[in-house]
Amino acid sequence: MLRTIDRHKTDCWTLPMFRSYSYEFYEMAHAALVPARAVSDAAHFVFRNPWNPLSGTYFGKNISAGAELFERMTRRYGKPTFGLDEMEVEGVAYPVLEDVVWSRPFCNLLRFARPDFPQRDEQPKLLIVAPMSGHYATLLRGTVEAFLPHYDVYITDWADARMVPLGAGCFDLDDYIDYLREMLHHLGPGAHTLGVCQPSVPLIAAVALMEANGDPDAPASMTLMGGPIDTRRNPTEVNKLAEKRGVEWFRRNCLHTVPFPYPGFGRLVYPGFLQLSGFMAMNLDRHVNAHLNMFNHLVKGDGDSAEKHRDFYDEYLAVMDLTAEYYMQTVETVFVRHALPKGEMTHRGQRVDLTAIRNCGLLAVEGEKDDISGVGQTQAAVDLCVNIPEGRKLYHLQLEVGHYGVFNGSRFRREIAPRVRDFIAMIDKMAKPAKSNGAGKTNGAGKTNGAGKPNGARKIPVDA
Repeated sequence: MLRTIDRHKTDCWTLPMFRSYSYEFYEMAHAALVPARAVSDAAHFVFRNPWNPLSGTYFGKNISAGAELFERMTRRYGKPTFGLDEMEVEGVAYPVLEDVVWSRPFCNLLRFARPDFPQRDEQPKLLIVAPMSGHYATLLRGTVEAFLPHYDVYITDWADARMVPLGAGCFDLDDYIDYLREMLHHLGPGAHTLGVCQPSVPLIAAVALMEANGDPDAPASMTLMGGPIDTRRNPTEVNKLAEKRGVEWFRRNCLHTVPFPYPGFGRLVYPGFLQLSGFMAMNLDRHVNAHLNMFNHLVKGDGDSAEKHRDFYDEYLAVMDLTAEYYMQTVETVFVRHALPKGEMTHRGQRVDLTAIRNCGLLAVEGEKDDISGVGQTQAAVDLCVNIPEGRKLYHLQLEVGHYGVFNGSRFRREIAPRVRDFIAMIDKMAKPAKSNGAGKTNGAGKTNGAGKPNGARKIPVDA
């Protein structure tokens, strides 16, 4: 009664009786807490009401803060919105429209159109490949916002597996790569790409396959940020766990069946609530202290600090399910077998050969304090892509940032984003045809510095 895809993949679905009932118990626990949340909401409303004489007392503030904290800790967080309705450039606000320009069952390609922005037709296309690793694409809101004034920005909006009906079929790592190739065909030649964390592997694989096949829509550049290209380098606790447990442990302990009444009822998935448990367990003391601090901020009336906490955890606690076949294939290929750096990764029978990449520019970005993708794991892409000319592949190590700081936050906006923009501008400049200056010399990408060396292929300095 089980549907089999092939011997390398997990079953796309299985009967609920063949799996543990953790997902069902999780749903039951949420349902059971509904009355308690109702009481908590009522208490929060009563004790923060300015007409209540107790609302200004220490007792009232404690009751109100405790009620809000309980509600937030037991709430189910839905998919957030990007909320990027406008962008400001040189003091002028321009409207931003969010459009779905390409769609498949497991992903929508979103475009952030700027119909009134005068430079929009002159700017290159940038495809941001968001992680399909538990959180929604909105986690990259700050990344999108940083590049909106400079590019025609697109982003992958991956679907929550529990919301995709069984009739839509399965989705694995091979399908992921196919999706990326189809998106690049949709965008056309000359597009630039940026993969954040997990997508680094399927993105570089898609580029390698496209260049090996002579695809004219292969991207002009790829920027890989905090990605697990070679997890044998400087392995983190996440990497060590994957190698220690092995594939079968994850198959036995991490896969569950989507319960009724979700559209994906019967689909085998790696549930979002398990992923979130793993995320928070890595830094449990930090999350506990953050919630204690929020309680204190609420009691003291520090609304700004409390609002920052709400904004962060509204995003952080919103998680999605992953298809079992994609999750298992990724664990085995990337974290256990290290197939890509060994040259053993295949896509539908074709070997993924990184030496086939010759034309696409490459920028690898890492964070000094990244505890998910250790320093050196993304840099491995620079070493493996031996046929990309040295002037077209660069590496940047950002000091004092962890995993999320690589693509979000003040240092990202101030230091990393400008380097990415410089890199893309360099690649575009090198792609332009040389123009004659009338004296047998060339300008633009062919301009020399007087010593026979090109100026166009300048290297972005790396933080020491």
